[in-house]
Amino acid sequence: MGINKNTEHLQLIITADGSNTIYNSIVGENYHSRNGALQESKHVFVHSGLMHFINMQLSSISSIKVLEVGFGTGLNFLLTTDICTEKQIKMLYTGIEAYPLNNNLISNTGYEQYISKPVWDKFLSVYSLSLTKPVALNSFCDLEVIPVPLADFDTTESYDVIYFDAFASTRQPEMWDEKAITHTLAFLKPGGVFVTYAITGNLKRIIKTLGLKVEKVPGAPGKREMLRATKPLA
Repeated sequence: MGINKNTEHLQLIITADGSNTIYNSIVGENYHSRNGALQESKHVFVHSGLMHFINMQLSSISSIKVLEVGFGTGLNFLLTTDICTEKQIKMLYTGIEAYPLNNNLISNTGYEQYISKPVWDKFLSVYSLSLTKPVALNSFCDLEVIPVPLADFDTTESYDVIYFDAFASTRQPEMWDEKAITHTLAFLKPGGVFVTYAITGNLKRIIKTLGLKVEKVPGAPGKREMLRATKPLA
């Protein structure tokens, strides 16, 4: 499975904060919140996920591994890379994306205005390669995008932070059921953090059953709450 060449069902749209996202007419859903793509990525994934994990540590960290379910446009990755580069934290970033976007769609998102130019330019040049092997964006950040459905994803790696950015459960319920969440959390390290923009009673129940501590966190614009879960150290 490679890059999605059929793009007739994909349309670039502007969200409320002025940043772009992509609307998928087949799924009937956007890749990011219409209330602000950039705001959602920063709040839900970067601040409530990545930075929360970093700030939890008793001492400074030198490396981190991040897994994203639903790589999409790469916005979460780009923002995360900028932070890890600035903080000189060595990062492996693994994205799962069953239907990878092509370079043309990604380059038209306009995300270059939100991140450093070297990161943006390098991302566009190595994105296609990342679908076949891990590639280095710079001396701190490595990227691999795995072009398979979540159910088919497997790795010997375990991750410090998981960004769960699948389409909404009303559109893709199979991504949010017990089997999918259990499979995802199997790759989370003890002490690791799982974040997603959604919060439902069923999702909380599934995650609590797996032994994680669940928190209700203030949501991004347009959502009152989101979910964050932490895996116990022992």
